[in-house]
Amino acid sequence: MTETPGSWSFTRWITEGQLEGLEIHHPDFHAKLLLQGAHLIQFAPTGEANWLWLSKAARFETGRAVRGGIPICWPWFGVPDRNPPQVREHIQTRQSHGFARTQLWQLDQLTESPETVEVSLALEIDDDMPTLWRGKARALLTFRFSADLLHIALTTTNLDNKPLALTQALHTYLPCDDIASTQLEGFDGVKVVDTLRDWELYEQCGPVTFDGEVDRIYQRPAEQQVCIHNGNRQQQITSLGSRSTVVWNPGPEKADCLSDFPAEAWRSMVCVETANALHDFRVLNSGQTHTLGAMISCRQGLASDS
Repeated sequence: MTETPGSWSFTRWITEGQLEGLEIHHPDFHAKLLLQGAHLIQFAPTGEANWLWLSKAARFETGRAVRGGIPICWPWFGVPDRNPPQVREHIQTRQSHGFARTQLWQLDQLTESPETVEVSLALEIDDDMPTLWRGKARALLTFRFSADLLHIALTTTNLDNKPLALTQALHTYLPCDDIASTQLEGFDGVKVVDTLRDWELYEQCGPVTFDGEVDRIYQRPAEQQVCIHNGNRQQQITSLGSRSTVVWNPGPEKADCLSDFPAEAWRSMVCVETANALHDFRVLNSGQTHTLGAMISCRQGLASDS
């Protein structure tokens, strides 16, 4: 059932800097979610550290994207010029990653149970962004929290009477003890576009490792699981409605140029982003929907087999 704020058992309104949000204190887990950007900045089962990386220099200001957690890139991903023509024709700006990250989303639904809490936030665009984007759409972002799983689903509905093409991503920041010893499995034999090599297309061989800046878009033939090995901690992301995954770490030189990003922070994070990017863009006819989702789990006390 859907509860009203007065009947919530585990959830309360909070303020982080200038931003309103929700904080969930469930016996089995703790989560923190901002209304600006529908931005999840913390999720941790009871007794565990945050499953998400959040910059120590993050600023919680109106109109400013927060560095870390899971920013939502919607209704386009990356720089406009690198999007397919069907997506570019809707974009009216050179701004990267869309505008959802800085918009105020509305609480649509919140349900609690002894095992889970589910929160849905909505953003509806109807001729509201003429200088940024031409389109009419509704985005509904649903988080389902439990003791051992974080489930995120971003559903887009085309409200226009003509087709809508979009790219998007769940820009997930994950913590790691040392990026130099972090490995990603699940991409062996997968085609990858390397944005740092003039967008060269090649095939990944073996696990993904890091020895400097990495910015790649993996183009999978089907949905699959990605395992992030980090010492005795293993996180797993299972994608839904996605055939592209972005892997990003700024490395030392780019880290110096990033806002709200401590100089050495690149050593302790990696982004593994469930996406619809490049050729994996989606076209929705009037009234159609598409859901991009990710299920994230984590196991502690395991050594990497690699």
